[in-house]
Amino acid sequence: MPHSHQPSPAAADHARRAAQLCLDMKANDVVMLNLQGVSDMTDYFVIASGTSDTHVRSMAEHVMEELKKEGSPVHHAEGVTQGRWALLDFVDFVVHIFHPTLRQFYQLERLWSDAEAVAVGQHEALQRALERGRQGRGEAAAELADGRTGGQRQQDDGGSQDGRDERRDAEIQGAVK
Repeated sequence: MPHSHQPSPAAADHARRAAQLCLDMKANDVVMLNLQGVSDMTDYFVIASGTSDTHVRSMAEHVMEELKKEGSPVHHAEGVTQGRWALLDFVDFVVHIFHPTLRQFYQLERLWSDAEAVAVGQHEALQRALERGRQGRGEAAAELADGRTGGQRQQDDGGSQDGRDERRDAEIQGAVK
């Protein structure tokens, strides 16, 4: 049944922010599904996996705390204390954070395969890496951008530190655009 209400213009932004918060906490396999026109229960699902019960709990708590600070408190939460499958209902979007074995068992992406997948994370991760690089953590940003270790980069670049920083910033900016 198609949606009977108009989606909140900020719903996608808030869902994307929740996905980014999961990525910030080292979530695995973060997916955002657009359910508009597919379901009338919510507009978006954010699905992520933690590596342990503790990781799932801490991610769920982090998402709830940060979104509350930003003016989007969770409407209803389930499973946070157990850490196997945390469900955070923000009305316009729902965040599912799974222990890997439960995610594989329930396969929400397969159940909601009619929903369009929305890209998350890469742009924001590269932008944060660029900012960290400008704040004196250039090695981490460059490694994120090109996948090489510091030693490999020194050997490959052979130029001055300033030249490497400028080249790295240009590469990251190119990837962000």
